[in-house]
Amino acid sequence: MSGPSIETLFARFGPRYQYYVSFTAMLGTVAMVLSATMINVAVPVIMGAFGVGQDTVHWLSTGFIAAMTVSMLVNDWCVRSFGMRATYIAALTVFSLGAVMGGLSTNIDMMILARIFQGVGAGVVQPLAMVVMFKVFPPEQRGKAMGLFGLGVVVAPTVGPALGGVLLDLYNWHFVFYMAVPVAIVGIVLALVFIPGKEGEGPLPSFDWTGLILVALFISFGLTGLSNGQREGWQAPLIAVYFSVSIISLFAFIYWELKADTPIMELRVFFDRKFAVAALVGMVLGAGLFGSIYIIPLFVQTIQGYSPTRSGLLMVPGGLIMMLSFPIAGRLSDRLPHYQMILFGMFVYGFSSFLMMGAHTDTPFWVFAVWIMIGRVGLASVMPTLTVSAISNLRPEQLSQGSGAINFTRQLGGALGINLISLGLERRTAFFSDAFAGLQTPDNNATQLLLAKFGHLLGQLGWPFEMKPAGALYLVGRSIYAQASMMAFSDIFMIIGVVYVGMMIPVLLLRDPVTRTRTRPRLRPRLG
Repeated sequence: MSGPSIETLFARFGPRYQYYVSFTAMLGTVAMVLSATMINVAVPVIMGAFGVGQDTVHWLSTGFIAAMTVSMLVNDWCVRSFGMRATYIAALTVFSLGAVMGGLSTNIDMMILARIFQGVGAGVVQPLAMVVMFKVFPPEQRGKAMGLFGLGVVVAPTVGPALGGVLLDLYNWHFVFYMAVPVAIVGIVLALVFIPGKEGEGPLPSFDWTGLILVALFISFGLTGLSNGQREGWQAPLIAVYFSVSIISLFAFIYWELKADTPIMELRVFFDRKFAVAALVGMVLGAGLFGSIYIIPLFVQTIQGYSPTRSGLLMVPGGLIMMLSFPIAGRLSDRLPHYQMILFGMFVYGFSSFLMMGAHTDTPFWVFAVWIMIGRVGLASVMPTLTVSAISNLRPEQLSQGSGAINFTRQLGGALGINLISLGLERRTAFFSDAFAGLQTPDNNATQLLLAKFGHLLGQLGWPFEMKPAGALYLVGRSIYAQASMMAFSDIFMIIGVVYVGMMIPVLLLRDPVTRTRTRPRLRPRLG
């Protein structure tokens, strides 16, 4: 799509054009981050609406993040081939179609496919917003530009869960999808006015389609194997096929990228020790960030009986404290060694997860909110520092590829984190359910007393005498499952904390080597 250049648009709108185009670019990013976070408060409602469990419903988040991770790799080629305006409009159109499809879904498979479409659009738009802002702001003002970008990215997940909860309580889950469509339409209209068109003409540039296909196979088959392993059985031939295709695709991707003339991802940046460690930390960071946004609303709705609005409001204080912590962390990262900031952040987030192990049915709202706020301070300490530390040793021509690779690993960690958290919840809930059910015998006095209390309660509610034993048994089973679920959540919070604290060990490798210079000892003057 041809259109006016940046210089023409500056001449037309004046110096404030940089803010107009930045607002337009950020509008698409905010719409997509809102959609990504609003869906999490709707997970328990969707589970009930379609009669699905954890092993399936987590794909609403996992599929979105996985698709976004892969499509981010296409952004640069799309911009060079079709220009920023056409790429932005096409991505928002795909995202909007996915949102409409999700709202009209009649089954969970259709909804998951809709979320994948949304993820494809989100993956193209998010890097594009940063590219636009870099082009319209001069080098001395790019810090301000990244501040505006970071503010938008942080504000959206702060208000997203609360907004999603309000829509669920006032209307239904369909509106969680529809909400993003008007914002995307406004973004498309503004893009026709403010986003510059394609620069120059010529044939389409070359692109590493083989690398894209291989990385898509690696992610999709690997996540599908993890998701279906518990249901199909880890020894099932189908699961073996999933993992085999994923592993073969990974090795083929590494081999291809190392020999390709124009690789989709420059893997040689991982040969640098600091970058490789930072990428590993980034994966864990993504798992913790996206995993917490997924698991906490699920916990408070299923265990504590929160409404969607209340569960969304629970996430707001943490988002606000994260917004306040970002500039402080950025200033401290300029004065302190990067590895110290990352160590502090990993420890604080791990400590927050250990605190959440104590969550139960009666945990007060503000106690849980404070625990989340502590964790967000830790994440804010890591996020602005990690990329700078990762690319500090790279050559200038590797900076763009290095930044893209760090973003890729963080998003991949988010997809893996949600998948593994869902798998862990399912396995630990089954384990505790079996363990508790095995203790419910006729000789167990506590069980007999509970059955008698439930039977008496049902009698007061008017149940027929012959139905009271079956009803009491059902209520005992529900009590056992609720207790097993609470124990499973506690174990998951513990595992997250252990992983974050354990990652402090490789973070020590991010230290810059200390050069020591030998000095000759000073001779004291002789007296007398």
